[in-house]
Amino acid sequence: MIDRSGLYYAVQPAFFICSAEAGNTKKGRYRRIKDQHQINGEIRDQEVRVIGSDGQQLGIMSSREALHLAEESDLDLVKISPTAKPPVCKIMDYGKFKFEQGKKEKESRKNQKMVEVKEVRLSMTIDTNDLNVKSRQAQKFLDSGNKVMVSIRLRGRQNAHASMGVDVMNEFFETLGGKAIMDKKPANEGRNITMLLSPAK
Repeated sequence: MIDRSGLYYAVQPAFFICSAEAGNTKKGRYRRIKDQHQINGEIRDQEVRVIGSDGQQLGIMSSREALHLAEESDLDLVKISPTAKPPVCKIMDYGKFKFEQGKKEKESRKNQKMVEVKEVRLSMTIDTNDLNVKSRQAQKFLDSGNKVMVSIRLRGRQNAHASMGVDVMNEFFETLGGKAIMDKKPANEGRNITMLLSPAK
């Protein structure tokens, strides 16, 4: 009787690593993680170009040979450039690589400043004092790095005089004293006139 499992392991040892001991080995645990990188036994290319853990070029070899080299160093074989001909694999500590990658992404998100769009509402009949109050409010938003959506709601007969609303918008923009630039000029959109401002650089 043929020992089929023994034959399977002898011909394709890479698959044994990621199947028989999937619950106990480091390589087995990685198979359960969905990731863009193929690692260890998932790499089935006939030939791969291999980079050592120290960055040294180890040349082109079979994926089985490359995996054997990684195992000898108690490290992982990771495909880092799947579209290259042949694909490029690197010997590395994949767990450490993922940890460092996660730290960098977290740090990047922390350093990103969220830009919000704040709204300032005007009216067709706004007086000078109220216009200045709204202007100071908008300047605070702009100084914080946020965009400002300025809007006027047209009511009743005001719809027939939308151009007056555009004039109010332009007057409001002038009160900002160069602290803003127009991303979107005043435009009539249904019953509203809107203008989008962003901080001047």
